[in-house]
Amino acid sequence: MSRTGKKPVPVPAGVTATIEGGQLSVKGPKGTLSIPLADEVVYAVEDGKIAVQPANQTKRARSFWGMQRSLVQNLVTGVTEGFTKTLQITGVGYRANLQGKNLKLQLGYSHDVDFAVPEGITIVTPDQTTVQISGIDKQQVGQVAAEIRRWRKPEPYKGKGIKYAGEFIFRKEGKKK
Repeated sequence: MSRTGKKPVPVPAGVTATIEGGQLSVKGPKGTLSIPLADEVVYAVEDGKIAVQPANQTKRARSFWGMQRSLVQNLVTGVTEGFTKTLQITGVGYRANLQGKNLKLQLGYSHDVDFAVPEGITIVTPDQTTVQISGIDKQQVGQVAAEIRRWRKPEPYKGKGIKYAGEFIFRKEGKKK
């Protein structure tokens, strides 16, 4: 039994959820999101809640149950509050600034890295070493953060690179004579 799947997802005021054409659509103040419905799971929208139940008692249906409930929760959270990831840049001369729809990163390469901001994502640089990525789709926000981080992952000796806020970098001791 899925402990996560048992709990229905509450739908706050100002948010509407509809099931039609094999899609669950959630519309709220920040926008509209939808996911395709899984055949192994039964969805029900009733009195301010979205309930998710397995269609049968097979292992596959029970394994989809909790995951689908989490995806529905992400839709509701996205259209009401949105999601944000913060990246921190560490290193001498490493910096980021936003120029129009491009994020310009100086990461110690011989050239600057230009990252085009995708549609539906907002990037803010409060200072030169902090990048805040926000949007309503949790998967897209995480993917954009991962693509930016991939340009210079943090290294274990000096800790230089791009890391998520709150991420712990295991540090190693350098060579000794």
